[in-house]
Amino acid sequence: MIERLRGLIKNNHKGKSIQFMLSLSFTSIAVLGMVFVGFMLYARFVASSSEVIIEDNQRLIEQVSLNLDAYIRSMMRTSDAMYYTVIKNIDISTEKMDKEMNLLYEVNKGSLIGVACFSEQGELLGAAPVSDLKPGVDVTKQEWFINANEKIENLHFSTPHVRNLFDESNYRYYWVISLSRVVELTKAGYTSRGTLVVDMSFSGIEQLFSKVNTGDGTYVYLMDGEGEIIYHPRQKLIYSNLFQENNQGAVVYEDGNHIEKFEGVERSVVVHTVGYTGWKIVSVTPVSQFSMSLGQMRFFMVAILAFSLILITFLNLILSAQIANPIKKLENSVKDLEKGNLGSDLDIYIGGSHEVQHLGRTVRSMVEQMRRLMDGIVQEQEEKRKSELDALQSQINPHFLYNTLDSIVWMIECERYDEAISMVTELASLFRISLSKGQNVISIDKELQHARNYINIQKVRYRNKFQVIYDINPDILTFGTMKLILQPILENAIYYGMEAMGDEGLIYIRGYQIDEEIYLEVGDNGLGMPESMSEKLLDEHNQLPKRGSGIGLLNVHQRIQICFGTDYGLQIKSEPDVGTKVIIHLPAILYSEYVVKEEETDEKA
Repeated sequence: MIERLRGLIKNNHKGKSIQFMLSLSFTSIAVLGMVFVGFMLYARFVASSSEVIIEDNQRLIEQVSLNLDAYIRSMMRTSDAMYYTVIKNIDISTEKMDKEMNLLYEVNKGSLIGVACFSEQGELLGAAPVSDLKPGVDVTKQEWFINANEKIENLHFSTPHVRNLFDESNYRYYWVISLSRVVELTKAGYTSRGTLVVDMSFSGIEQLFSKVNTGDGTYVYLMDGEGEIIYHPRQKLIYSNLFQENNQGAVVYEDGNHIEKFEGVERSVVVHTVGYTGWKIVSVTPVSQFSMSLGQMRFFMVAILAFSLILITFLNLILSAQIANPIKKLENSVKDLEKGNLGSDLDIYIGGSHEVQHLGRTVRSMVEQMRRLMDGIVQEQEEKRKSELDALQSQINPHFLYNTLDSIVWMIECERYDEAISMVTELASLFRISLSKGQNVISIDKELQHARNYINIQKVRYRNKFQVIYDINPDILTFGTMKLILQPILENAIYYGMEAMGDEGLIYIRGYQIDEEIYLEVGDNGLGMPESMSEKLLDEHNQLPKRGSGIGLLNVHQRIQICFGTDYGLQIKSEPDVGTKVIIHLPAILYSEYVVKEEETDEKA
C-alpha cells in the first residue's frame, strides 16, 4: 500500500520543478495541520450546536407532553365523574341519567363536545347534550365501542374522527377524540355491562400543537401507538397525498433522539411517549437546520484559512526559491543531455550549495566519460543499421543505458579497469546481438547469449546480489526465436523480484522441448503478485506501471503472436511471497529454415 501511494505521488509530481515541490510540500503540511485543527474545532462546535438543538427539541416535547397530559387527564376526570357520580348511583330500570350528565357537561363544555352511555347491545341510555341517535346507526360497530369491549379493563383513546352518532340541532359536525370505557350498569338490582364514551374537542389538541409549530423548519406531530397520525401541522396535505410523513417508521422508535433518512432528507427525530394512551409525540428537524446557524462560523474559518494559505504560500515561494534556483540551473543544463546531446557546447552548471556543486561536478565528469564511450560505440556501428538501431533504441529505456554507463564511469574512477572493460564488452555484445543484422528471428543460442550479457551487466550493477541458474537443453539451441524476448522478462524479474530479496535473490532460466513446441521459462523467488494482477500484465488495456526497458511483457507477447500465431506467446504464473514464472511458448522450427525464408524474401524484394 505504501509503495502504491509512493508511486502515485511520484507519478503525479513527475515533471514538476523542485521549487514547486518544496512550496507545495511545505504549504500542504501547514495547510493540512491548519485544516485538521480547524476541522476538529468546527466538528466540536457543530456537535455542541446539534446537542443544544436536540436538547431544545426534547424540552419542547416535554412541555407539549405536560400540556397533552393535562388534556388527557381532563378527559379521564370527566369520564370518572360520569361513571362514579352518575352511572353507578342510578338504576336504569327506574331512573334516567340525562339530567346529571347535562350538569357535568355544562361544567366541562369548554372542551367537551358530548358524553353518552350505551348498553351492551348498543341502546342509548343517556347523553349530554340531549340528542337523538341518527336512524340506522349501529353503535356496536363503532371503533371506540369495539375497542372498549375487547379490553374492558382499559381506557381507550380514539384517533380524530367526526362525531356522527347524533342529529345535531345546529347541523354542525365536530372533530373529536373519544375516550371509551366499559362501565357497570344496575338494572332492577342486577348488573350488566355498558359502554361510556366521552367526546373531547380535537381543537384543544390543535391549539396545543399549533403553539409549538412555528414554521422554523422544526415541526411536532402526534400519533397513536399504531402509527396513525392524530395531529400533524400538514395534516391536510397528508390527506391529499401531497406530503408524506414517516410515521410508520417512527412508531418503532424508542423515546429519545434518532437520525433517519426519509425521502432523501436526513432528519433528527425526537420521540416521547405519552402515558396512559401510548401516543407518541414526534419532533422532526432536518439535519440541514443544524448547519444553517453555523454559516458565520464556516465563513470565519474559511477566511482565516484563505489568509493563512496566501501568507504561507508567499513565504514558502521565497524560501524554496533560495533552495531551488541552483538546482533548477543544473536541471536546465542537463536537459540537453536528456535529449542525447553530448556535444562540446553542453555546459553543466556548477554552483549553489556544496551538495549541488558536487552533483554538478559529478554530472560533468559523467558527461565527459559518456562522450568518450559513446564516440567509441558510434564508430563501431554500421551506417546500414541506423534505422534498426533507432527503432530498437525507441523501445529501450535510456535509464538502463545511463545507469550502466554510470556504473562504468564509477569503475573507471575507482581504477577498476578490468571490470569496466568487461562491462563495456558485455554492453557492446548485448547491443550487437540486439541488432542481429536487421533480422527479427535469431537462434535460441544467440538469444540466450544476449540474456547472459544482460544478466552480467545487471549483476555488476547490483553487486552480485542475486544468483542466476541456467538449465537449457542443448538440443533447442539451433531453433529460432524472436529476438529480445528474454531481456524484458529478466528486467521484470530483477526490478520486481530481486529488489526486496537482499542477497537471497534467485533467477532461473530453463529451456526444453515438448513434442513440436519449445518452452523457455524465466522464474524468480521474489515477492510475486496476486493472480488478478498477473492477469492484467498481458491485457493491453491495463494501467499497471512499467519499469525497466519499457518494452514490457505485453510487447513480447504481441510480437511472438504476430510472428508465430495466436497459439503461442507468454503465460504468467505468480504467487505472493513465492515468486513469479513466465513461460515463453514457441514453435519448434530450426533457425536455418528462417534464414532460407528471409533470403528468399530479400531476393523477391
